Amino acid sequence: MASVTGFLVSPAGAVRHHWFGVRAVLSSESGTVAAVNGSSSQNGSLALKEEKKVPLLRGEEEEEGLAALWDDGYGRRSVEDYFAAAKEMCKSDGGPPRWFCPLECGPPFKDSPTLLFLPGMDGTGLGLTLHHKALGKAFEVRCLHIPVHDRTPFEGLVKLVGEAVKLECALSPNKPIYLVGDSLGGSLALAVAAHNPTVDLVLILANPATSFGQSQLQPLFPFMEALPDEMHVAVPFLLSFIMGDPVKMASVSIENKLPPAKKIEQLSYNLTALLPCLPELADIIPRDTLLWKLKLLKSAAAYANSRIHAVEAEVLVLASGKDNMLPSTNEAQRLVGLLQNCKVRVFKDSGHTLLLEDGIGLLTIIKGTCMYRRSRRHDLVRDFIPPSMTEFRYAMDQVVGSFRSATGSVFFSTLEDGKIVKGLSGVPDEGPVLYVGYHMLLGLELISLTDGFLSEKGIALRGIAHPDLFRPEVESWSSEFSMFDWVKIFGGVPVSASNIFKLLSTKSHVLLYPGGAREALHYKGEEYKLIWPDHPEFVRMAARFGATIVPFGAVGEDDIAELVLDYNDLMKIPIVNDQIRNMNRDSVKFRDETSGEVANQNLSFPVLLPKIPGRFYFLFGKPIRTKGMDKMLKDRESANQMYLQIKSEVEHNLNYLIKKREEDPYRNFIDRKMYQIFYPPETDSTPSFNP
Repeated sequence: MASVTGFLVSPAGAVRHHWFGVRAVLSSESGTVAAVNGSSSQNGSLALKEEKKVPLLRGEEEEEGLAALWDDGYGRRSVEDYFAAAKEMCKSDGGPPRWFCPLECGPPFKDSPTLLFLPGMDGTGLGLTLHHKALGKAFEVRCLHIPVHDRTPFEGLVKLVGEAVKLECALSPNKPIYLVGDSLGGSLALAVAAHNPTVDLVLILANPATSFGQSQLQPLFPFMEALPDEMHVAVPFLLSFIMGDPVKMASVSIENKLPPAKKIEQLSYNLTALLPCLPELADIIPRDTLLWKLKLLKSAAAYANSRIHAVEAEVLVLASGKDNMLPSTNEAQRLVGLLQNCKVRVFKDSGHTLLLEDGIGLLTIIKGTCMYRRSRRHDLVRDFIPPSMTEFRYAMDQVVGSFRSATGSVFFSTLEDGKIVKGLSGVPDEGPVLYVGYHMLLGLELISLTDGFLSEKGIALRGIAHPDLFRPEVESWSSEFSMFDWVKIFGGVPVSASNIFKLLSTKSHVLLYPGGAREALHYKGEEYKLIWPDHPEFVRMAARFGATIVPFGAVGEDDIAELVLDYNDLMKIPIVNDQIRNMNRDSVKFRDETSGEVANQNLSFPVLLPKIPGRFYFLFGKPIRTKGMDKMLKDRESANQMYLQIKSEVEHNLNYLIKKREEDPYRNFIDRKMYQIFYPPETDSTPSFNP
């Protein structure tokens, strides 16, 4: 259970390397540290009893980074933990607003930016309870606590947070400062940003209360003021159902892989445990406090809206589709039109308390929208945080689970002696490695590659992707968290020489398709045809860093769907051809005619006819070591010979798989499912042909 022992003494920006935990928080009054039990000391000294100390968590060393499939802790904490911590904190609540740092956050890795959390109506500062551990790896987290009986006006809160922002900026002028505002905190974040246009701020606003004037509950607020004290105990209970979805709150700790019957059983248990906690809102938000907070919401919305034109910060708005308190989806679209640099993600099934409900973790959202950075300039290579185990499981089960089941991918690799074996044991463990291969239709093989390498090797592939996937225009296609966001979470970067240079210099495992979009959107009759540049683009770069090149082939696109209409067919259809021309005209061009057919960017998404699924097959050839081959850096002929060798290897791998898959008794989807009925995948993977 979360408790007040999970707080650090932490003025915003003051604690950098020493991570000690005590039951205390720093108040907004300079030099005063107030203990949670109410005792305090002056002049910055800390008068606490010995038993109040928490053991040292870490020395001065900070973590350098995270490995793939790291533990982000999401799902271990629940709303029950929020209520338990909030109840304990409110027992002896007094004094002015203050900052605290949850011990769960732990020490972040090196050069992490600071994140200041600004709470909603509850004021506890515990709204990130579900996300503490994950955020604590990437940020130095500080949470604002506004005591129950505090009556600091909105202007005072703006001043308090503004001072913390200025202090943090002075300590780390080259790093951004993140303000995560929940509801009321969203208005507060915008107001602070308006007052600090020269500070590098990134705002994450969860259902910001700037639309409070249009709240669906406005007609009910006068009745709350006239409600007798003895009836108030029912108000927070009713508000809990209006503000959030109890079912989604109770679903946080339920594993996705559980059978439906087990899920229902666990949900029933969680709901039974959660419902008795809801009346405790009466202690967290007493009657007088509730009436004060409603007035605060009104003044906050007016204050923020009157200054929104001055906000120059980078902004991400998270809006709930089932927010029964505020028209958050409409407000998100309004803010996009008013703010200079604003993105939106809509979560259609979530309620007002978005950050306390089951779904995608906040750090995942920040990563997927390319909002995480550790310096003034965003760097997709150096700012990359590998996918966590939670992200991996969510994506593979909830996002692409059906596709994985349908394709039944099987991997083969080649050992140093040339022997082909099932699995990825022939693939190098240490980077830098450059995987060069054939790009299936629509890049369908990417899901299987990501899954296979993370599952078997614990390696996060850094895919070189088309720049169009990272353009702002993609944001207008959908405001929901989409596959484009997941591409970024799992390591996709736009193709460029500088990005490949940085990836190889950091010993990454890089996935490169020389055929690019032209190969992935090929025409009829071009299945398994390599459409590569006429000259080597990557060989000398690999040799410069001594990278290992692994050529690979991937087949199976013709077992999934039939290409009915390609680019040439679609260009014969009126109206459709105009749309394709417009799309191609706006597309990023990064190759010229000297590259050959691959530079042809007259492309479109084809029309496909699905088939009863077959199977995907992958063969990774014998690794080619470039270490010590410095002559290729100057000798174009040597580089070209290696390039042709790699291309030949990929073609050989494709031909091998096309031939050998005929020997697979479980190539057909139905045959595989019948096998899995008798031999569940947990105990034995579905066999394939013998290499």
